[in-house]
Amino acid sequence: MVFAASKVKFCRWNLLLMKYLSTRGGVAPLGFAEAVRMGLATDGGLLVPESVPSVDAQTLAAWRRLRYQDLALEVMAPFVGDALSRAELADLIDRSYASFSAPEVTPLVEAGGRSILELFHGPTAAFKDVALQLLGNLFEHLLARDGGRLTILGATSGDTGSAAIAGVRGKERIEVFILHPQGRISPIQERQMTTVLDANVHNIALRGNFDDAQRLVKALFCDLHFKQRYRLGAVNSINWARILAQMVYYFYAWGRSAEALPDGRVSFAVPTGNFGDIFAGYLAKRMGLPIDRLMLATNRNDILTRFVHSGAYAAGEVHATCTPAMDIQLASNFERYLYYLVGEDPGRVRRLLDALTADGRLSVTAAEHAQVQADFDAVAVDDEATLQQMGQTFATSGYILDPHTAVGVRAAGEGSAVICLATAHPAKFQEAVREAIGREAPPPPGLQGLMDKPTRCALLDAEAQALRDYIAEALHDRF
Repeated sequence: MVFAASKVKFCRWNLLLMKYLSTRGGVAPLGFAEAVRMGLATDGGLLVPESVPSVDAQTLAAWRRLRYQDLALEVMAPFVGDALSRAELADLIDRSYASFSAPEVTPLVEAGGRSILELFHGPTAAFKDVALQLLGNLFEHLLARDGGRLTILGATSGDTGSAAIAGVRGKERIEVFILHPQGRISPIQERQMTTVLDANVHNIALRGNFDDAQRLVKALFCDLHFKQRYRLGAVNSINWARILAQMVYYFYAWGRSAEALPDGRVSFAVPTGNFGDIFAGYLAKRMGLPIDRLMLATNRNDILTRFVHSGAYAAGEVHATCTPAMDIQLASNFERYLYYLVGEDPGRVRRLLDALTADGRLSVTAAEHAQVQADFDAVAVDDEATLQQMGQTFATSGYILDPHTAVGVRAAGEGSAVICLATAHPAKFQEAVREAIGREAPPPPGLQGLMDKPTRCALLDAEAQALRDYIAEALHDRF
């Protein structure tokens, strides 16, 4: 059965209910708590809000100088609806960001004539902490309130896994299984996961690439018997709560820079692999945040850049680069954008994705392609240019960029009023840093001593049945 999406938009903030729909139309409307628990929709689609709240200029002006936690409460509240009281949501937000080393949570700094939004001050030194500290606490709160257990299953190209583990390690009622491609993440990223020895943490290295890991995760979520038997939940950006948490820092960065902008509008350059971070910016713009341009920055794995330029989304070979978190071809959050691009028509989404499955590509109409180009700029940056940018920024300012952030800075070019998202601390990618500037980045406390700690990790072939068997054996006495 297909459920039609409501097209009603709203600007009032006292609505009690927000419902969530699948991009593929086969799920009855869900409340926020159900959507968070479900992760991937049972019809294989991704969950989106049935309407996007609009925020007016007066409200934006009132939000501009709020501290990060208070701004997060205002941005998130209408999407949460009555699933949590305002006091409960405020408490979850405050506890989630208490672990960040910067009082501003995501400080905006200047380096080499460029505004840099530092998103790496959480416990694992990556932007994923902004969402996953909140999601871990949210899962814990809902399970304590409503009962039951949860098995988190996720795939990582580097940072998601460690941030997810940091968010749920040691929490009662939660088991976490994280897949990473063997040998395709940085040594620090691997140790951030495999040195966590809590009994509820299960690390799995796959013989394959990140797209293989995402494919297995989606396969198990689409196996409804297995999903229900082990109560699977998602921490990848397929989980709507991840997108919601990431929307906040776009509002925060605009508020901290608005006075310096001639027309109050700002652009963002976003290093992009799985499309979740830039999709959060896209939704912030739909809400009414005065964003001029969203600059989608990819590495050599440029499927998203090619889509913006051509209107065709076609997978190619995955290439290993110095920006491994972006070594992705099939971006999971692309489906959410596709849903809005085709007018919130789940039938059209299904037909396009069927074409992608059958032919390895999908194409949108000329009018839709024009809309894509109105929504995004797109630049692909190779390793040579990435390392050059790291060296140039360090030479002119003494500021060390991580390679992913350098991709965004290079893509931003020389334009004014562009905020570049810094997605990870440079010490997570010391090999690239050494090559670019001839020295290592000083590691933050959370990264020190990792290479000397004991590890625990399983190694599996990239086969769905092998993963099912491993999870079933690990949980045989718990479910």
